[in-house]
Amino acid sequence: MAERLSAEARKQALGGIPDWGEISGRDAIGKTFVFKDFNEAFGFMTRAALVAEKLDHHPEWRNVYKTVEVVLSTHDAGGVTALDIELARAMNAIAA
Repeated sequence: MAERLSAEARKQALGGIPDWGEISGRDAIGKTFVFKDFNEAFGFMTRAALVAEKLDHHPEWRNVYKTVEVVLSTHDAGGVTALDIELARAMNAIAA
């Protein structure tokens, strides 16, 4: 099982992944991605899903038209772990 990051480790990790932040009231991180249109948003989700499957770590997410809202937390660990940080970095790279 992945180990939960300390508050300081999480803060430091978030400093290296632009536009991700802590979710109020949860031990989770999140970001809202906005794309040109639905096709671009859905393409992002498809590519991100392939990475998530390889990591065996799946996001909470919601898509409305060109917007994808993502929340990451490792449920087994009860909060943010290195897996969440890795997936957040991968999602930023995919969206770039």
